[in-house]
Amino acid sequence: MSSRVSATVFVGLCALGLATLQAVGVSEQQAEAFSRKLAIVNKQAEPVRRGEKPPGLRRTPFTEAEVNSWIAYRGQDLLPAGVSDPELTLVGNGKVRAAATVDLEQIAKRRSTGRTLDPWSYLGGRLPVTLTGTLHTQEGVGRFELEDAAVSGVPVPKSLLQDVVAYYSKSNDDPEGVRIDQSFRLPAHIRQIELGLGQAVVVQ
Repeated sequence: MSSRVSATVFVGLCALGLATLQAVGVSEQQAEAFSRKLAIVNKQAEPVRRGEKPPGLRRTPFTEAEVNSWIAYRGQDLLPAGVSDPELTLVGNGKVRAAATVDLEQIAKRRSTGRTLDPWSYLGGRLPVTLTGTLHTQEGVGRFELEDAAVSGVPVPKSLLQDVVAYYSKSNDDPEGVRIDQSFRLPAHIRQIELGLGQAVVVQ
């Protein structure tokens, strides 16, 4: 998975943020269930990779607990350094609510102007960041539509969250980082992801 896709998945899924070990339903068994289903999704993409015609639409459901468990037990490498304790809620109708503890110290030092109305002048250290938005997916392309964001429970503008995402998604291939509302190609020839209440269904 490229750095751009990994960062976008973090934004669109983070980028979902995922449940802590104390969350209800998080377990190694659920993480294993997610791994098995992920292997199925990858295997179902093989005919398309070989240039063959797919046999028809296939749907693979993932529960919120399975996703959260996989991130908690096996997916920590997807989280950028400085981001921890992610928590995800699949609200339904494509909407997700996410939270994570984020180290804002270095970003604040770079972005703060020292002006009274500059929010970066008041931020620093490790703080809880929350966001709510809708994941739109169609014909193999995804886009995350941010609705609101907050730091320590205080609403913040989209531009501030964009600074956070850009900082943590920078790479040699993408020195400017990922934009929150940037469209991205879904991996494994996934056509769309249907987000319902407590469940995500991968359609290939």
